[in-house]
Amino acid sequence: MPMEITFDGGDRVDARYKGLTISTAQDGSLPAPFDLFLASIGTCAGFYVFQFCQKRKLPTEGIRIEQRKVVDRESRMIERIEIDIKLPDEFPERYREAVIRSAQLCSVKKHLEQPPAIEVRTSTLEPV
Repeated sequence: MPMEITFDGGDRVDARYKGLTISTAQDGSLPAPFDLFLASIGTCAGFYVFQFCQKRKLPTEGIRIEQRKVVDRESRMIERIEIDIKLPDEFPERYREAVIRSAQLCSVKKHLEQPPAIEVRTSTLEPV
């Protein structure tokens, strides 16, 4: 199933996929596409941390993830993304390293480490 990208007025660009619509804009009224890219990294890591805790029947209350980007001043490109998993004091010490390993299983992170080729082309719209 392809993802369909449409232009929905102003600088709004929407993606429709699996029955969902993901809306973006560059004017601050909606997340910008790059914001969604960054959010996909943190939420993916969060999903794996959540699953780790669920499988071990560990409470997830109070757990949160803070993500920061470190930008190269010259190139203005992100040189590092830091993910800090904030755990409550009562979180079992023996699971802290394992929580880090679980976050590193994130499929978004893995795809960034071994990026796919991106092929861009044009084609003609088919008549409706």
